[in-house]
Amino acid sequence: MVALCHFLPGPASSQFVFATGMKQRGLLGALAASLCFTLPSAIAMILFAIGLAKFGDTRTAGWLHGLKLAAVAVVAQAVWNLGRKLCPDFARGIIAAAAAAVVLFFPRTGIQIAAIAIGALAGWSLYRGTIPVSQNPPTPKRKNHGWAGFTLIAFFLLLIVLPLAAKPMQSTWLSAFDSFYRSGALVFGGGHVVLPLLRAEVVPRGWISDAAFLAGYGAAQAVPDPLFTFAAYLGATIFPDSPWLGGLWCLLGIFLPAWMLIGGALPFWHSLREKAWAQAALRGANAAVVGVLLAALYNPVGIQGVRRPSDAVAAAIAFVLLQFCRVPPWLVVALAAAAGQWILR
Repeated sequence: MVALCHFLPGPASSQFVFATGMKQRGLLGALAASLCFTLPSAIAMILFAIGLAKFGDTRTAGWLHGLKLAAVAVVAQAVWNLGRKLCPDFARGIIAAAAAAVVLFFPRTGIQIAAIAIGALAGWSLYRGTIPVSQNPPTPKRKNHGWAGFTLIAFFLLLIVLPLAAKPMQSTWLSAFDSFYRSGALVFGGGHVVLPLLRAEVVPRGWISDAAFLAGYGAAQAVPDPLFTFAAYLGATIFPDSPWLGGLWCLLGIFLPAWMLIGGALPFWHSLREKAWAQAALRGANAAVVGVLLAALYNPVGIQGVRRPSDAVAAAIAFVLLQFCRVPPWLVVALAAAAGQWILR
């Protein structure tokens, strides 16, 4: 199940929790496990959004500037670790660099998705002949294949129907759900990679400013996992008159595709995981994900967070504390907030 959750788009930890609950107690067990795993962090992020709307000023508050510096350090750490893990050879390094260049020159959501798809194609072309084929593949059980197939069809139908319905209806609620659903459905590589996808959806539309976006992302490092509960903060900010409903609405939008994918794919996994072509394509897709995240480290995270030499020093110290000193993320966030207050005093 862990292997499958890393193979599919979406938050691997949340998908694993959903799959575990489903194996133990069916669909109700999966939903109960997912809610218990997600709500503590989601509630904290919605409360942060409400407090920021009432008491924060994203333009001048030093501690908010510090949260942006924390975001720089966190994303840099993600690029460092994912790069070492997912780009261990020259070819995958080239795929990552090419994806980063494309995304930087053409900063659109569709381009990010295309870069990952092209990376998967490149991985399939380069590595399909290098992966050994299992000589004794397991015989999959056909239990629940019909139900799982219907779930996967519904997943793809929503990807098509939601944008078609949102545009003529001109409903912010439906458009937001569509944006978060697509972001959750098309993100590979873990929680940090959702940053550029979500920003491309919510910032250009004027739903939220870059400063508020990065402040929330920095705060998300100080709460328990999963990182995808950052969507609750965004929803509460997009819908300030109904922050709780907006936060939960966007939270559902970003987690629903992950739940549908794991629920639909689990019965087929034993046969798919033995396919050399699937493993080869995943190598290329993951390398492209590193490139997408590298591009996000420069824009918007670096551009918005680092404005002066003291910012660069503070972000570098935060990175060292996270990566090499193993300081807990919540403590690094608190220290970065204090540093931001001192820098802008």
